[in-house]
Amino acid sequence: MSKVEEFEALRPLLFSIAYRILGSVGEAEDAVQETWLRFDASSARPVSTKSYLSAAVTRISIDVLRSARVRREEYTGPWFPEPLLSDPYQDPARAVELADSVSMAALLLLERLSPLERAVFVLREVFGFGFDEIATAVGRSEAACRQLVVRARRHMEAGRPRFAAGRQERRELASRFFDALKDGDVGALRDLLAADVQLVGDGGGKAPQLARAVAGAENVARLLASVVPRLARVEVSFERREINGQEGAVYRDRDGRVLQTLVLDVLDGRIQTIRTVLNPDKLGHMGPVADAWAITRELRRAPRQDI
Repeated sequence: MSKVEEFEALRPLLFSIAYRILGSVGEAEDAVQETWLRFDASSARPVSTKSYLSAAVTRISIDVLRSARVRREEYTGPWFPEPLLSDPYQDPARAVELADSVSMAALLLLERLSPLERAVFVLREVFGFGFDEIATAVGRSEAACRQLVVRARRHMEAGRPRFAAGRQERRELASRFFDALKDGDVGALRDLLAADVQLVGDGGGKAPQLARAVAGAENVARLLASVVPRLARVEVSFERREINGQEGAVYRDRDGRVLQTLVLDVLDGRIQTIRTVLNPDKLGHMGPVADAWAITRELRRAPRQDI
C-alpha cells in the first residue's frame, strides 16, 4: 500500500480519536490533516502505521485541547460539543464503548478530565490500545498511564447515570416526543419529561438562546409547545436524526439551511435533558447555516393571529 492508501484506510479511526479528545468536528478534521502532513513529510516507514498515526493525532489533539480550554473558559453561555451525525469509525468488537463515548453526556463528562487524562482514557477505554502504545503516544511511562486511566475512570463513573436507557426504549420515547412536539401537546410532552428535566441551549453568543436553562417538566413542556408550532409557521421544519449516537433532530429553515440541532438524553423511561446547539460556528460541517437572528425577527413580525 502507498502512504496515501495507508493513511486513508486509517482516517476514520484518527478522526474518531481526535473528535473524542476535542469535542469539535472542525478541530478533529484539522488534527487529522496535520497528522497526514507529518506522516507525508517523514522519510521513515513505521513498523505499525496504525500506532504511529494514532500517537501523532493524539499528541496534536492534546496540544489543541490545551489551547481550546482557555477559549472555553471565556465562552458565552453553556458549551456543548459540535454535533456529530455519524461516527466514521466502526469496530463491532468495541461497538458499545464507541457508541457510549460519543454521546453528548459522555463528551461533557470528558470535559472534567485534564487533556492528558482525556487522551489516555479515550485510547484505552474507548479504542482498546495497549498501555505500551498509549505511553508512546503521550510521552509518559506505562505506570503513569495506568494511574491516569484509574483517575479518569473515577471521574467518569462519578458522573454517569445509574440506569441508562436501551436503544429501542430511546427510539420509542423519541417518537412520542416528536409527535407531541409537532402537535404542540403540552400534556403529552409533560408526560414524557422527567420531573427535573432541563432544556439547555448552546448559542455561544452568536445566535438567539435561552437566558438560562429551563427546568421542570411543566415549564419545558409549555415552552416547547409554544415555540415549535410558531417555527413551523415560518417554514422551519425538523428531521429526525441520530446525533452523537442519541435520538435527536436537525432543524432547517425554508431553504434547507441548518438552524439548530436538538438531542434527547433519556434516563429511567423519561427525557432527562434536552440539549440544543444553535451556535452557527458548530453547525457549518452539516451544510449551509440559517440566519437564526433573521428567523427570530420574522417570528416577532408575524401577525398575532398566525402564531
